[in-house]
Amino acid sequence: MTKDEYNKCVQHFSDGLFRFVLSNLRNREMAEDIVQESFVKVWERRDGIPLEKAKSYLFTTAYHTMIDQTRRKDYAASVPEEAAFNINEQDGRTQYPDVQEVLHKALATLPEVQASVILLRDYEGYSYEEISNITGLTESQVKVYIFRGRTALKNYLKSMDNLIDIES
Repeated sequence: MTKDEYNKCVQHFSDGLFRFVLSNLRNREMAEDIVQESFVKVWERRDGIPLEKAKSYLFTTAYHTMIDQTRRKDYAASVPEEAAFNINEQDGRTQYPDVQEVLHKALATLPEVQASVILLRDYEGYSYEEISNITGLTESQVKVYIFRGRTALKNYLKSMDNLIDIES
């Protein structure tokens, strides 16, 4: 990979890679660090990475780095829970969460591997084979995790209690 190809790689894939990591971690600074670290690894190994494999290599590297960081720092335990809604004291109106907040909360209920494969498939548009290469899972495992994750999300979103968490 040449310098120009690397720069094109950064230009084309950085946003998608950042969205993927941020959706999993919900921590902007950590996501930025992981994306930067992934691109550094691509640069260091640029001679052995053909341009057509760069995207897959980036997502694989980011995925494994994210898993390592999460395990090391026990990040999941430190994610603060946000209130599902609040009442504006000035006018007394109730403000409900937007769809993105609800989806992030629903994704947070899934095991890490399910959330990751769902984001790769439904949000980033990867095929089962590509997800298998990125995560190191078999295609069958990927399909099972996606099915179970989608089922759990569907059940979570069906419940009105999860959409509007009324405080007493």
